[in-house]
Amino acid sequence: MHKIVDGYFILIRVLAILCLITMVVLVFGNVVLRYGFNESILISEEISRWAFVWLTFLGAVVVLRERGHMSVDMALRLLPSWGERGCLILSQLLMLMCSGLFFWGSWQQIEINWTVPSPVAGWSMGLFYAPGAFFGVSACVIHIFEAIRLLRGGEIIRPLEPLEPLEPPQ
Repeated sequence: MHKIVDGYFILIRVLAILCLITMVVLVFGNVVLRYGFNESILISEEISRWAFVWLTFLGAVVVLRERGHMSVDMALRLLPSWGERGCLILSQLLMLMCSGLFFWGSWQQIEINWTVPSPVAGWSMGLFYAPGAFFGVSACVIHIFEAIRLLRGGEIIRPLEPLEPLEPPQ
């Protein structure tokens, strides 16, 4: 099971890299064409915009799995172990609700815009909202897994310890 999950996140990283490469090539190529040859590729702006949206949501899923989002845990550290665990489980459940709402809203946007063509490419605008649904489902699975792991007594994983304050110069 770990190999499947790790493979899934490797695939997400590869897709994010492909989105970034696509954006760089299309935007740079369009700049060269505009200033060098007074031409442009119209579809490049639309594709790079879509790639940016996908890149953002793919990256958010990877960072969520790695617990890399910003967190403030000063009050959490003052609690006893059972209190800290309880607060972390509660926070996972609250984030699960938010991710579920995010999925539901994205899904509604997909349904509403499925028959609307994009301005240049003519692709379905429902696909533009698909990364939100992808993020919502992936985030819900991650939150459920984390809540179950904490309920079973799994290790409380903290972000990196803060740096020591610098001494003032004398």
